[in-house]
Amino acid sequence: MCVKDVVIHNQVGLHARPATFFIQKANEYKSSIWVEKDDRKVNAKSLLGVLSLGIVGGATIKIIADGVDAEQALEGLVSLVESGFAE
Repeated sequence: MCVKDVVIHNQVGLHARPATFFIQKANEYKSSIWVEKDDRKVNAKSLLGVLSLGIVGGATIKIIADGVDAEQALEGLVSLVESGFAE
């Protein structure tokens, strides 16, 4: 299992568009991937789950990946978040 805390850099946070990019990226991997914020954990491959966390700009989230490609999944998702979702 791989875990990393990451800060959301884009101002509006994980609203519909960046959340969609995040979920699409998560779905590229076979591993189980979770996003955790404020003691709530949701499936990173679920749009409603990710949106339900209400992640705003400047928030810190934890990305958890477990499976055959967990390291690659974590690296890819962290890179996407750190890029600001190209916004």
